[in-house]
Amino acid sequence: QVQLVESGGGLVQAGDSLRLSCAASGRTFSRHAMGWFRQTSEKDRDFVATIDWSGGTTYYADSVKGRFTISRGSDKNTVYLQMNSLKPEDTAVYYCAASTSLEGVRFGPQYWGQGTQVTVSS
Repeated sequence: QVQLVESGGGLVQAGDSLRLSCAASGRTFSRHAMGWFRQTSEKDRDFVATIDWSGGTTYYADSVKGRFTISRGSDKNTVYLQMNSLKPEDTAVYYCAASTSLEGVRFGPQYWGQGTQVTVSS
């Protein structure tokens, strides 16, 4: 079993930065790929970014390229999402996800966190 707990959400103004964290635990977790998704009240849950188990390969949604950076802690038990130049349309509940491969987490994560709210005011 893998458990994921997000933190770092909050209320910020447009143009500000925010860093989300996802703390992971469980059997053989260090070999799992991880990622971030987000969901608004009006839309479905959308892919944001993903990173492989080593931290060497990443992918981003077009909407966040150049603004968001996903990274992994040196012990591989924590993943971060650094969000810069935030826009009101970034407002959503952000979910951490994990799977046994990078493609797996992108298209069908095995594990989900409970989410953390990010609100960006204009």
